[in-house]
Amino acid sequence: MPNTLRPALTAIPAHLQTLLDYEREAKDFLPEATWHYLQGGAMSESSIRNNLASFEKIKLVPRLLNDLTHGSTKCQLLGQSFPHPIFLAPIGHQQLFHPQGEAATALAAEVLQSNLILSTFTNTDLHELKQENPFKWFQLYWQGEREKSLALLKQAEAHDYKAIVITVDSPHKGIRDRENQLFFQLPEGMQHPHTPAHIPLPELKNGEHPVFNGLMRIAPTWKDIEWIIQQTDLPIILKGILHPKDAEIALKIGIKGLIISNHGGRVLDTSIAPLDALSNIRAVVPDDFPLLLDGGIRRGTDVFKAIALGANAVLIGRPYIHGLAVAGALGVAHVLRILKEEFEITMALMGTATVNEINSEYIFRE
Repeated sequence: MPNTLRPALTAIPAHLQTLLDYEREAKDFLPEATWHYLQGGAMSESSIRNNLASFEKIKLVPRLLNDLTHGSTKCQLLGQSFPHPIFLAPIGHQQLFHPQGEAATALAAEVLQSNLILSTFTNTDLHELKQENPFKWFQLYWQGEREKSLALLKQAEAHDYKAIVITVDSPHKGIRDRENQLFFQLPEGMQHPHTPAHIPLPELKNGEHPVFNGLMRIAPTWKDIEWIIQQTDLPIILKGILHPKDAEIALKIGIKGLIISNHGGRVLDTSIAPLDALSNIRAVVPDDFPLLLDGGIRRGTDVFKAIALGANAVLIGRPYIHGLAVAGALGVAHVLRILKEEFEITMALMGTATVNEINSEYIFRE
């Protein structure tokens, strides 16, 4: 790591051609502790490695000589039409990576017409995202109680966010060895306009357990999710589902979509890779029930594989933050453009003209 960090670029150099190029480059733009906070995961970080490796195990089988002149990456989801199925995952504290934070990310997402899921832990007020932009959802971290959580939801509802994504896989922060060894802390005074950087814990009585009587006491349950569904007409999506039984419960209580995710390997180490969980969950929900895949997407072929195995759209996380660190909004937009173009070319080479044509017949499993 150089002693002096490089300032964010104002033009994209020719050698940045892939998402991996951006990952390599981003390290020079961030303090060491921030870099490892971004790149690190839970415990031994095997989940991070498995998220990536799961795509390598899947091979593609193209069909040829099809007429593709009517080709398009458009997709339909929750009554909305999206120009392409590459969405931006919710990531908090984005001013760690660039002074403009989520404002820069939102600008890039708007230009590339990518659906942005804004984190509860945003440094940018949710009202600063353009109200008339239809491609924005709000991610809700449970605030420890129903009324505080609902108040955030209502703000998003009033500002025309089109869906609410409730992250349910992190009632407790994962044990992050890499992060802890560097004593990473959020900068003192960092602004979080919608919630404290750390949700206050309940006061423990003598003999109570700090985990089970602490965070777990204020963590959401299925009853809380049922209650929140009843308070809004916006579709509620759960992020972090990996088990088919949880998918069945979600469907039964009125959840409108699921994001298959293991939190980028940052919470529970050795958890199943989302791509491996995807087929199991697709098998227990209706064919038209929206499933999104989050975790391990690095190439356009990865997007194709996820859709072929049952996803309606995919989320990227670390890759767009690499772009943000390197070149702000310009970098995020370039990362999105690279991935979108790779996906388009993959579709053409696979003989598929539309997203709806992509299915498991194009997949070979070793």
